[in-house]
Amino acid sequence: MRVAMIGTGYVGLVSGACFADFGHVVTCIDKDPSKIARLERGEIPIFEPGLDDLVARNVREGRLFFTLDGAEAIRQADAVFIAVGTPSRRGDGHADLSYVHAAAEEIAGLIEGFTVVVTKSTVPVGTGDEVEAIIRRVNPQAQFAVVSNPEFLREGAAIGDFKRPDRVVIGVNDIDSPDGQQARAVMNELYRPLNLNESPLLYVGRRTSELIKYAANAFLAMKITFINEMADLSEAVGADVQQVARGIGLDKRIGSKFLHAGPGYGGSCFPKDTLALVRTAQDAGAPSRLIETTVEVNAARKKAMAGRVEKALGGSLRGKTVALLGLTFKPNTDDMRDAPSLDIAPALIAAGATVRAFDPEGMTEAAHLLPDVQMTDSAYAAAEGADAVVIVTEWDPFRALDLDRLKVLMSQPVLVDLRNIYRPEDMAARGFEYSGIGRG
Repeated sequence: MRVAMIGTGYVGLVSGACFADFGHVVTCIDKDPSKIARLERGEIPIFEPGLDDLVARNVREGRLFFTLDGAEAIRQADAVFIAVGTPSRRGDGHADLSYVHAAAEEIAGLIEGFTVVVTKSTVPVGTGDEVEAIIRRVNPQAQFAVVSNPEFLREGAAIGDFKRPDRVVIGVNDIDSPDGQQARAVMNELYRPLNLNESPLLYVGRRTSELIKYAANAFLAMKITFINEMADLSEAVGADVQQVARGIGLDKRIGSKFLHAGPGYGGSCFPKDTLALVRTAQDAGAPSRLIETTVEVNAARKKAMAGRVEKALGGSLRGKTVALLGLTFKPNTDDMRDAPSLDIAPALIAAGATVRAFDPEGMTEAAHLLPDVQMTDSAYAAAEGADAVVIVTEWDPFRALDLDRLKVLMSQPVLVDLRNIYRPEDMAARGFEYSGIGRG
């Protein structure tokens, strides 16, 4: 099939490359000339394990293309995906749909023959209705169906998530109508390689599909926030939050994933999607108190992490040097969006500390966002002369630090482990003053 993918950000580029690997002919479209130029040179603008090889192979085999002018690709497409950004709107927290609406306008004037228009971007409930209305207004004669197909890709594991998904949610209105049946046939063919054993395709109404995406992210964000609160309680009563997490996670009704205590969630999805869901629920007259509280608790937690470092250094950070290991919101990505480090580093500096940092992939973006932080070229360079080392992101290299070398380099052996990578007893045996999360 022929696919046009509008937007070559994280979702668009990964989805486009994976569809091409399924055997479809995919054209990825973007308005940013520098991004398209880089992609045409074989340079991947984001860090995602395996994506560079996937893109290169499908470009080489003639299935994946990049362009600034997508008119011809849209005219020829069986399916046009909208995979543009939907950031939080300044002032009210609603999702900014201006890019989605602009894409719908562009598509409307180019449709030739029956076309499935697919919203891949994370959008509030009812956005599919808006996209359909825009296309009908611009091109009343157009033959099309608007489908919701939210993404569930984890940064750092996106290719595997796309090719081996738990589920593929597809929202189609009037699925028993001729247009609905035709849209379903197109979506079935797009995802046909996933149907070899048991199909993961879940067909629902379009509004239901849009809400599933928000509800899933909000639930996971709430789960993270819950275990973080249990971590604080564990410290207060002398319990171990990791054993608490294991004890409740073994219950199949709860599950073990997203029960890792830490400095709070960040990234491109959870912060903006929880806030957008809160606003959607308020506007609908059905406020979601649990998610409202989740948003508030998580924001406060990230801001409070500097206090843990201050406490570990005796109550004052003035004149101290702190090394941050890890700046991205999670490992195996270069994504700095809403990363806890963006709250932690400025708070440390405001309290009088000098902050040095290292991240395996996020240094370029971090340097723009944290201009007062001294960026270094290794974990050990960051730790040299430091009064405390703080593990902010659980990158694999930080799980295997040469602790003896680290201790020699530091001014004093204080390690604040915000991801509970190391065991307290091991660190004590090495001569470190160790502070973890939720280990009373």
